[in-house]
Formats: sequence, C-alpha cells, structure tokens
Amino acid sequence: MTRFIDLADMSRIVNLTGIAPFIKQLVKYIEDDFKRWSEFDKTPRVASHSDIGVIELMPTADAELYGFKYVNGHPQNALNNQLTVMAFGALAEVKTGYPLLLCEFTLATALRTAATSVMAAKYLARKSAKCMAVIGNGAQSEFQVIGFNEVLGLTDFYLYDVDASATEKLMGNLNCYPGITLHFCHSVDEAVKHADIITTITADKTNATIVNASQVKSGVHVNAVGGDCPGKTELEDKVLTQADVFVEFPEQTRIEGEIQQMAADFEVTELWEVICGIKAGRRSEESITVFDSVGFAIEDFSALRLMHDIAEKHDIGKHINLVPQPENPRDLYRLLCKLE
Repeated sequence: MTRFIDLADMSRIVNLTGIAPFIKQLVKYIEDDFKRWSEFDKTPRVASHSDIGVIELMPTADAELYGFKYVNGHPQNALNNQLTVMAFGALAEVKTGYPLLLCEFTLATALRTAATSVMAAKYLARKSAKCMAVIGNGAQSEFQVIGFNEVLGLTDFYLYDVDASATEKLMGNLNCYPGITLHFCHSVDEAVKHADIITTITADKTNATIVNASQVKSGVHVNAVGGDCPGKTELEDKVLTQADVFVEFPEQTRIEGEIQQMAADFEVTELWEVICGIKAGRRSEESITVFDSVGFAIEDFSALRLMHDIAEKHDIGKHINLVPQPENPRDLYRLLCKLE
C-alpha cells in the first residue's frame, strides 16, 4: 500500500511542531543528504518549456530510495488567481520499485526552498548577519523570513515588491511573529540599504535586472532564488563577476540559473563541496557571495524523506491502492474482468 499525503495531511505534519521548527528540521535533512552527495544519481531536471511557463520532473535516487517531484512554473497564473508554482512528489523503494509515498508538494516546495536558502547562508553569509532584504513578496516570502529568523537568528527584514499588496500580505501574515521586525520599502534601493543578505524571489519569466552591482555592498550574501529557468534571471551580470558564486548542480544551473548569462567556463563552486569541507565558502568579511539557487532534486528527496518519516511515526495520511496487488502477479486481467 502507498501512503497518500494530501493538503490537510501536509498541514498536520508541519503543525506537529510549527513552521519554524519544521524548516529547521528540514535544513538538517537536506544538509545530511548534501554530505553524501556522491551516493545519489544526479541529472538536470527534465523540463518542458513554453513561452509562458515550464513543467518539470526532478528525479534522484540513492541505493535505497527513489524520489521525484512534478512541478510547474507559470508566472502569469497569478493574473487568474491561480498558483504560480504547484507540485506533487513520490518516494519509492529501489529494491522493488514499489511506491511508498505520494504527496502534496506545493507547500513542501516552499518549505524546502526556504530550508535550502537557509542552509546555504549558514555557510556563505557573515555570522554577524541580522538584516535581510526580501525582493519579491509573493508565495515564497513568508517561508524565507521565518527560516532565516529561526535558524540563523536574523531579526530585521526589509520588504519590497512592485505590487505593494504583496508586501502588505506578507506583513499582515507575519507582523505579530515574535522576534521579527518587518520594514515596508518603496524601492529596491531602500530595501538593500541596510541588508547583510539580499534574497530575490521574483516570478516574472524574463531576463530582468532586479538587483544591480552598485546595490550590492561588500560583505553581502545574495540568495538568488527567482532565476530558475531558461530566460529568467534577476541579477545584473556584474553582480556575479564581483562575487564568489555557489550552485547546487552546475549542469542544471548553467541552463536555468543566474549564470546562464555567463560564459560556459564561468567559475562556480558546488555547495556540497563547501558543506563537506572540500572547498572554502566565505573567504573574508568583505567578500560578496551569491547562492545561485534553482532547486535540485536532492533537496526534494530530503523533504520526501522527512515527510515520510513523520507520517510513518504519527500515522498521518491514508493508504491507497495505487499499485495493483493481484493474488497472482502474472494475472492482471482478473482485476478488470469478472470471469464466469
């Protein structure tokens, strides 16, 4: 039997601890999996692109488990009151191929994206960082703010969106959140002025310049989340040339990330190498670091593992007959036909 986790079940899983502790727990799961990077099958996600969006499959596996996520990215959906990003995921046994888990992954994607951002900043941002600019205040923004506050202790968040109602939404959701101070900003310049970390999470599918080099002062860490498909960027190329750039899986990031603007041999460091102590992260207090985040399948695998572990422990979700279980595995015909 396959365990099925729907939206209500996902809410139960997260609210056993609360959003902030769940993100903290997920950071550990992702970090643990990055530390065993070489054990995974790795491939750029399989993408079907159109002029208005993308639909992707993100698979990976270790020796015991296989996981994948189906996810879309359609920025114009918001104009029709539809989600820009939605997803579902699955986890299966490698030894049998049988599916163990089928689950909601739209909320899970927001949570794991925030957790990955926090994990990267743990290694790349200055330890003294307290203030973050959040450029783009849509569906992902609250999770980023909560994650950075919970795990890294950031307290002040400077918020800007071209749509002021998005910022008002974010502030309405988190204004009473303990330990967090939110600042409504009217421009990118105002938002980044005091920032130790700049997080960009805009949705337009275009080669935009949301942040330029003159806005990134020495010592800043840039958490570039919104550039995540071909033809979609957020940073001026000069930001990258003046920074140390870190990526998840270069073969994917060169197609979809901020570095798609750069030459094919543009130097980057893989984040797992920093986590494992193979290569350096932040070199000095004055260095500029960029995490060119596009999302990678191992992060989804980690989230699937965590959700499966919690669901099994607390018996959350329901068992469904996703796979036939005939008395005779060679006789599928009898499952469809009543024989006399």
